[in-house]
Amino acid sequence: MATLRERMADFGFESNIDYGYHLRCVLSQPTEQVPALNVEGDSGRRKTAFASALASALDYPQRVYHDFTQQNEPPPKVIPPPSKDEDGREEPPIPAFERVMSDACAYSEGEKTILILDQLQAADFREHIRLYEFLTAAEWHFRDATFSANPQNLLVLLISEESLYHSLQKASFSAWVPKASVGESDYESADFGLGPEADELMEHLGALFRELGVQPTPSEFRKLLNDIQQNVRTPDQLTHSIYGWTEGIDRTLLLADRVQQRIHELMPVIEEYVGIEHVELRSL
Repeated sequence: MATLRERMADFGFESNIDYGYHLRCVLSQPTEQVPALNVEGDSGRRKTAFASALASALDYPQRVYHDFTQQNEPPPKVIPPPSKDEDGREEPPIPAFERVMSDACAYSEGEKTILILDQLQAADFREHIRLYEFLTAAEWHFRDATFSANPQNLLVLLISEESLYHSLQKASFSAWVPKASVGESDYESADFGLGPEADELMEHLGALFRELGVQPTPSEFRKLLNDIQQNVRTPDQLTHSIYGWTEGIDRTLLLADRVQQRIHELMPVIEEYVGIEHVELRSL
């Protein structure tokens, strides 16, 4: 059976970190509060990609998404007549955030539901407080209505470019999604079906990526190996392939003298591995 990491990779988010442990911690707490995962990490949309892939990998029937930076909503296909209160006064339309929260509550009554709240740094601080109260009480209040959520069916993902309200953060489990790929150890030749003749190449590549402070994901590393076997003939070409395939590479560091020196030292190892003679290629 595929791991959560493998399933998430199928939906566009590949990482050397298996977030299955994080998810078990969130869902196994013996409390009545709504389980929530605080998705932290470097700035950018990688956290959003993580949340989307997680929702797809879990295969929850209901997925609800709200981005606090999206001000304009698409117009509805059918425009309902304005609602009126008991005194006949027209009530303002329901804001998108309120509708999302009420929908998530309703869906969770009968089916597994994941609620993704993105770009929370753009939300009013009072909404952070309301979300904290929602997680602890499993109830959402809007105007005179109260919507109840089923904590057994609902999972909330919180994404923000800034720190959450302290109590809201304490009510959720924090997971770090780095911009660059990370890993605990170098790859070995056998990881990619290669024999011992590739050991020296793998050792040098491991040292190079430690210098860069990243470790490519398996698919990124496999693409780089293909380039080394098929295309790389000069240090510049190796530099382009490393930057081209590896997410989160610091380009300034990649072009630094000490890293370029490692790349130049790696070329004879590559030439010996692929069994080619060094030739000067004319510029195209």
